[in-house]
Amino acid sequence: MDEDRVEGKAKEVEGEAQQKWGEAKDKARDTWEDVEDKVEDVADEVEDRVDGRGERDGEVADQSESR
Repeated sequence: MDEDRVEGKAKEVEGEAQQKWGEAKDKARDTWEDVEDKVEDVADEVEDRVDGRGERDGEVADQSESR
């Protein structure tokens, strides 16, 4: 009878460990996706700034040529 209790408790602990492992993997995956999204946002912002800078440079060149 004690063996059944020990075996049952062992299975319970194993199940809890598997659940915690799954939660940790999900949290890590979510964090990784958040980081990827942030990197994309920063890259887009940098690209927009570079594009905007190029447009301003062109405007300055156009103004100096018209003088």
